[in-house]
Parts: sequence; C-alpha cells; structure tokens
Amino acid sequence: MTTALGDLPLDQVRTLLAVVDEGTFDAAAAALHVTPSAVSQRVKALEQRTGRVLLLRTKPVRPTESGAVLVRLARQVARLERDAHAELGLSGPGEPTRVSVAVNADSLATWFLAALTRVPPEPALFFDLRREDEDHTAALLREGAVMAAVTSSPDPVPGCSVRPLGRMRYRPAATPDFAARYLTGRPLREALAGAPVVVFDRRDDFQDGFVRRLGGGRGAASPARHYVPTSEGFAEAVTAGLGWGMIPEPQALPLLRAGRLTDLAPGRVVDVPLYWQQWKLDSPALATVAEAVAGAAAEALLP
Repeated sequence: MTTALGDLPLDQVRTLLAVVDEGTFDAAAAALHVTPSAVSQRVKALEQRTGRVLLLRTKPVRPTESGAVLVRLARQVARLERDAHAELGLSGPGEPTRVSVAVNADSLATWFLAALTRVPPEPALFFDLRREDEDHTAALLREGAVMAAVTSSPDPVPGCSVRPLGRMRYRPAATPDFAARYLTGRPLREALAGAPVVVFDRRDDFQDGFVRRLGGGRGAASPARHYVPTSEGFAEAVTAGLGWGMIPEPQALPLLRAGRLTDLAPGRVVDVPLYWQQWKLDSPALATVAEAVAGAAAEALLP
C-alpha cells in the first residue's frame, strides 16, 4: 500500500516502524516480506521527504527525535486500523486487541492491576505493561512505545491528552530495631545521611529528596545503599531491616499498625501527584481502559 498520509507515504512510515520494532533493516525486511534493499530505500526516501535523519544506524536501530514522532504516528494509525476492523467485524481469529501502557512500579504493586479488572470482558482486551519510574513513563509515550502512561508529569506529551488521577502518599519508614541502632541521638537529617538506605535503582533519588527536604534543600541519603528494583521487594527489604526507605502508604500502613515498621517522621509525608496521559485517538479500547483506570485511582489515591 502506498496511500499517502498527508504527504507521507504510509508504506514508508510503516517500514520505519518495522525497522524500529525489529531492530535491524534485515529483520524488518523479513517481517515485511520485502528485500533489505527495499527497506533501506523506503527509509531513505522518507528521510529525504521530511528533510530529517530519522534513524540512528546503531544495533539495535534507534529513532532520532524526529523519527520518534513518525513512529508514534505509525502506531496510532495501526491502532485506528485495528479498532476499525474490530467494529466492522473484520478482525480475524487470533488477533487480540492489545493496549500498551507504561506504569510505575508502586502503582503496579498497589492499585493499577485492580483497575484493569474493571475493564469489561467483552470485547476482550490484552495488556502490554511497561514498568518504568513515573518520572520517565512519559518518555515511552513520546517515543510511541506505549499508548498511555501513568506519569508524574502534568504537561501533555505532543499528541496526548492528560487527566489527573490523584496523589500517591509515601512515608519514611524503617524497622524499630533499625531506628534504634542508626537513628537515635541525632537530628533525623544527620542520622539519615549516614544510615543504610534502600533505593529502587540508580535513577531513584526519592530518598535523597526526602533528606534534602529535612535539610532545607541540602544533603542526601547515605552512599551505603541497597538497590532493590521491585516495589514489593523494596518494602520487604525495609521490613527486613536492611535500611530505611520511602514506602507507599498502602504498603506501609499495615506494617506500621503491626509494629513491624516505624514512621521516622510522623507528619512529614511526601505526596506524588499522578496523571494519566494517552494518545488523542478515538479508540474505544483506549477509552475503556482510561475510564477503568480513573475509577480505580479515585478510590485508591488521595485527591
């Protein structure tokens, strides 16, 4: 098909998407049932038409910022085509409707999966979830890798709409034994700067941010760090006494009530606002998921 999308040939845009998804020109050629030369010619023609370099010829191939715009366009067109086929009854057997969403680990562990159970069973939807920090999920939307995202950014990605979901509350916590060993006899900010800490990964500066809040913008958590890259594992590491950490309130409250954890700074909670961003498409599947997520968030998060 060579139908033009505006003045962009659709076959060229689809070829660009195939190269990004498959990682190489050869793999894209195999997926499209054409020659590698044809793939290369289509991509070059699209670059000439747009006047921009669209791909970084790395292994795997990666889109440039301009390429990401067209990749997102290609995914949106594919989504609309699938929705149209489904509404017309033209979808073949074995063609599930998939909705790709980027979601942060703490939401995934506490309330997001419950939101997906609210999606009506018919027509059947299947979910492709990408776990990413809430500060970085919007990047996956910008790249066109997902259709929607739970994000901490209120600024809509180009081509996306945004709606507030609520606030996830975090509490600084540790076991009573850990607090007695490391956090007594000194101001909390000084004590936390030297006490072992649990962090999610090397991009996680949430604990550092809490120490800075205590110190009026100065300081950081201790360099003695345990890296635990799952939400459930993070809470378990703190509960095991490996270090202190900022735990989502839905996970923290039962442990605090049971005496397994202690709140290190009662009243010094940190609220993280969360937003739902999604492609601006008239997609029934995406609209259904958005309503389910908004409903579950209204019950699970703070307004």
